[in-house]
Amino acid sequence: MHAGLELARRLEAAEALNGVACAEAHQRLNPLVGAAMLEVGGGFAIFVGAESPLTHAVGLGMRGAVRADEIERMEDFYGARGATVSVELCPLADASLIELLGSRGYRVTEFNNVLVRALTATEIARAETPVRPANADEEQLWVRTVGRAFLEKDDLTPEEMDVGSAIWHLTGSRCYLAFSGGRAGAAGAMSMHAGLATLFADGAMLGFRGAGLQSALIRERLRAAIEEGCDLATAATLSGSVSQRNYERCGFQVAYTKAILVRRSISSRRSRRLAPKTAPPRSNPT
Repeated sequence: MHAGLELARRLEAAEALNGVACAEAHQRLNPLVGAAMLEVGGGFAIFVGAESPLTHAVGLGMRGAVRADEIERMEDFYGARGATVSVELCPLADASLIELLGSRGYRVTEFNNVLVRALTATEIARAETPVRPANADEEQLWVRTVGRAFLEKDDLTPEEMDVGSAIWHLTGSRCYLAFSGGRAGAAGAMSMHAGLATLFADGAMLGFRGAGLQSALIRERLRAAIEEGCDLATAATLSGSVSQRNYERCGFQVAYTKAILVRRSISSRRSRRLAPKTAPPRSNPT
């Protein structure tokens, strides 16, 4: 598979759409958050709270040159909301974006690998580990499972629960649970756009890691994507992580590595892979 501009545009467009859907979910669930989105530079700036890991800009520079006034609009958008400007930079974005971000003092805070797998003429065997789509009445179970997995603690604040709730309510998203010993020990989500399945929000709680739950979640979502006629699947992980290894074991390969850049003070590493290829939230605890 050639990891060129055409593929990158498809992957980045899907992530941008997921970001917009995430903001729309926040608008429906909690209007007081002031969730908003701005179409700019060929992509979108997403805001779902000043401290949210789902607040970021994605897809910029994928359709041609980016102008300085567009970056200024993005910075004003986040500045008016008291949020740090965080930009996902695809290595195939137009060179003008790289020059603009460099000249305005942006710094790299994280790298993430974008992985892909072809699904055409493929069959995926059912996982031996019990995995299934979450039922309509299991929102709180799913939200607690994924929140505890990423934050590695049992007690979650309302704001932390809101992140998972927004993913649950993403238009078109599918949420999954993996079980061990009769208990939900891991969770994940998937969205589909124009034949592309995006796998995200993978997380196994402490005490359930190393039992193959993430791999089981990956395989079950791939099966569902194939049944829906998807020809390609994608996910993003921290470079060199256990999650990357699990995806590669399931037939994925790295298409390219993205950099996360911020302009203001460098905050602690935040896990965006909890969000749709956004979010999506970057690391996938396993």
